[in-house]
Amino acid sequence: MALTHAIMTALLEDRLSGYELARSFDTSLGFFWKASHQQIYKCLRELEVQGLLSSEEISQETRPDKVVYQLTDSGRAELDHWVAGEGQLREAKDDLFVKLYNLNEKNLPHIQRELTARAEHTRARLALYRQIRERRYQRPQDMPLRQRGIYLALLAGINHCEQFLQWTESCEQLLASAAVN
Repeated sequence: MALTHAIMTALLEDRLSGYELARSFDTSLGFFWKASHQQIYKCLRELEVQGLLSSEEISQETRPDKVVYQLTDSGRAELDHWVAGEGQLREAKDDLFVKLYNLNEKNLPHIQRELTARAEHTRARLALYRQIRERRYQRPQDMPLRQRGIYLALLAGINHCEQFLQWTESCEQLLASAAVN
C-alpha cells in the first residue's frame, strides 16, 4: 500500500485540510500506516496534480485560510481499483528480533529492560484500542459495512497487542531463569 491509498481512504467520507488529515492519521490510520506531516502534505499535492483529489480554499475569520481536499471521481475509481487488487503482505522490521539473535550474558539486562518497555508501550496501546472499541464499536453487527471494516482493523490491533503481551511474558520468564543460572 502506498501512502496515497491511505490518504484517499481518509478522504472517503470527509473533506479535510492537510492539518486535519495529519491529525486523523495520528489517531486512526496511523496505527497501521506511519507518515510524517511533511509526507502527507507532499502526497496531497501529488494526488491533486494527478487529478485524484481536488482542493478548495476556505476563508476563516480568526485564523489563516485553509485548503480542504476531497476525492474526485477519478480518485474514487483508483481507490476502488486498488482495493480490488491483490494485497501485499509486508513483513515487519523490528530490531528487537535481531537483538534477540545476539542475546548473551552481557546484554541480557538491556534486552530484559527493552522487553519490559515494549510491554508497557503495548499495554498503553491496547488500553487505547479497547477505549476506542468501547466508545465507538459496542454493536458492530448494527453498523454500516464500512464501519464494520474499520472495527475489524481495530480488532486485529487488539488481538496483536494481546498476543505480543503473551509473548513478552514468555520472554521475561525464560530470561529471568537465565539470569538466575
